[in-house]
Amino acid sequence: MHEAASSPASQRWRPLAAVGAALPLLLLWDASGLDLPLARWFATPEGFPLQYDPFLKGWMHEGARQLGWVVLALLITCIWRPMGALKQLARSERAWMIGTIVLSLLVVVAIKGISRTSCPWDLTEFGGTAQYVSHWAWGVQDGGGGHCFPAGHASTGFAFMALAVWLRAVSPRAGAWAWGIVLLAGCVLGWAQQVRGAHFLSHTLWTAWLCWAVAVTMHTLTWRRAGVAPASGNTPPSQQA
Repeated sequence: MHEAASSPASQRWRPLAAVGAALPLLLLWDASGLDLPLARWFATPEGFPLQYDPFLKGWMHEGARQLGWVVLALLITCIWRPMGALKQLARSERAWMIGTIVLSLLVVVAIKGISRTSCPWDLTEFGGTAQYVSHWAWGVQDGGGGHCFPAGHASTGFAFMALAVWLRAVSPRAGAWAWGIVLLAGCVLGWAQQVRGAHFLSHTLWTAWLCWAVAVTMHTLTWRRAGVAPASGNTPPSQQA
């Protein structure tokens, strides 16, 4: 009984429990109402002084986005020509991992597409035309352009949580490094957009949680190491004699 309870098959659902446990904390931040006070730290009644900062707008926004596509392209090539710790994953596992990264991006884009929430720089308090409306007020027009929730730019980093999740299953050290890099990238990109007035902190936090939830869910549903050979026939090292 004890051995079965601690088996890999029983442990595969624990990451999903962690994702669920983090949700109340995220909702607590939403309920705190601290988004707007935090935004005021970086704004004046005329707007956000750093909105058009060359470094934040050029390098941290446009440059980071292009770098994200380059990294994704390199990972796609790793489906057939893996390097480093990715060699410990079967080809089918690498393909699922890449698909999950793309799915994470699509989930964020889809929610942004239907969101009526405008960006901080659109608010009348900061020189815009919109009124502050919670992103939970679905369908409510705030007088701005909308489509600002969750934080799309932060997903350039957070979408790669799938890489960390898959690597952790075969190499805890590589997975830990991947987690650190991905979280740092997502937080830095999210913070850069916050000081520019493009997003509230909650927008970044929700992007992180959504990408984490997608990565963990897909990994839990598709992981095939419990004695099942991958469809590609590329046997994982852990199953080789």
